[in-house]
Amino acid sequence: MTASGATWRNWARTESVRPLRVERPATAGAVQRAVTSAAASGLRIKPIGASHSFTGIALAPDVQLDLTELSGVIDADVATGRVTLAAGTRLHALPELLAPYGLALQNMGDIDRQTISGATSTGTHGTGLAFGGLATQIVAAKLVTGTGELITISETERPELLPAVRLGLGALGVLVEVTLQLVPRFVLHAVERQEPFGLVLDEWIHRVREHDHFEFYWFPHTDTALTKTNTRLPGDAPRKPLGRVSRWIDDELLANGAYRAMCLHGHLQPGITPRLARLVDTFTGERDFTDFSPKVFTTNRTVRFREMEYAIPLEAIPEAVRGVRELIERNGWSVSFPIEVRAAASDENWLSTAHGRDTGYIAVHRYHREDPTEYFAAVEQLMRGFGGRPHWGKMHTQSAETLREVYPRFDDFLRVRDELDPERRFANPYLDRVLGTGRADAAADAAPDAGATASADAA
Repeated sequence: MTASGATWRNWARTESVRPLRVERPATAGAVQRAVTSAAASGLRIKPIGASHSFTGIALAPDVQLDLTELSGVIDADVATGRVTLAAGTRLHALPELLAPYGLALQNMGDIDRQTISGATSTGTHGTGLAFGGLATQIVAAKLVTGTGELITISETERPELLPAVRLGLGALGVLVEVTLQLVPRFVLHAVERQEPFGLVLDEWIHRVREHDHFEFYWFPHTDTALTKTNTRLPGDAPRKPLGRVSRWIDDELLANGAYRAMCLHGHLQPGITPRLARLVDTFTGERDFTDFSPKVFTTNRTVRFREMEYAIPLEAIPEAVRGVRELIERNGWSVSFPIEVRAAASDENWLSTAHGRDTGYIAVHRYHREDPTEYFAAVEQLMRGFGGRPHWGKMHTQSAETLREVYPRFDDFLRVRDELDPERRFANPYLDRVLGTGRADAAADAAPDAGATASADAA
């Protein structure tokens, strides 16, 4: 199905484009035809997911592929826990889709509006030192290459490509199916409470190693942190879910409605933001409840914001968070959105922000009506001093030259890109910036010596 292009905007309103045309394929064959047609016309083609990336990673100036109709369970094997999903399946649809099989994702982030292919391709993750990002759950995939070929990558078919394809940035092809290794449905016991900011930082390493899932939020201009500790329980464990009214008051009335009003007032009168932050801190209640994992992992977010997130070595988190606080205080910035701090296990995916190291994540946000440039630039410089890697779907200013320094398999990924998309059919301005436009061997030859650069930065 083809339609003329209307203006597309992402959720955060940081990116927009009017594609030449929009296609809505319902089968893998239709995706192949769309790619082949674009190639014949000399056009670039890009799939979009749920438009939740803050960067231009899904920007499609020529042909935009809307994968909404590629959705649902294609195959399920309860014995092995493996389920194949169409690439456009939304994460929030998974609990209902997987319920008949008694299965669940082993970990999730706190937003579930994304498609499975968009979430894995950008490196979406949750928290928990025993768990990797969503892409680590992929055991097989089918994608359409830049020449229109449909290929399968799995543990038995071209397995050498899995570390690239699991988290491919949309640069290697159009994913049409992903097969996930799932786990039996499980329950989470959630404990949310306010604690002293300094204590939480001092106990960071102990807590992320001691608990299944630990994260915390810190509202600038306050001295307390909101900690969230989730403990995994069997699927048949007794549940004490939040009541409908209680959840509505906490998650909709306060977290979205009242918080939206606070952000708007803070935008109009920045000087009152510290007082408003302390007020929010006062009214943030403690919660203790037990429910099926998706209802604990995820939260409805309706207040628009811009976000930047950096991945740094796990042990560096306390120093880095204190550094962000110092930046805010030294520059007198009024910041209404909290800092979010999480952790994830090391993994082998070449462009994973957790590649080769246990990782801590620091995410900073600004209300969407505020200019985040100065704040984000200062935090980015701080994080790069820790060998930071930016989340691919969130705002940053890095390029192929600087990213090569922190990703040991960067050029291996580019070589796979040369093979699967030799004419850069899936490129766009964002991918040109973060991956470059040339071929892998030429780019590697032209790159400065990473060791020398690292030594210079350290000096």
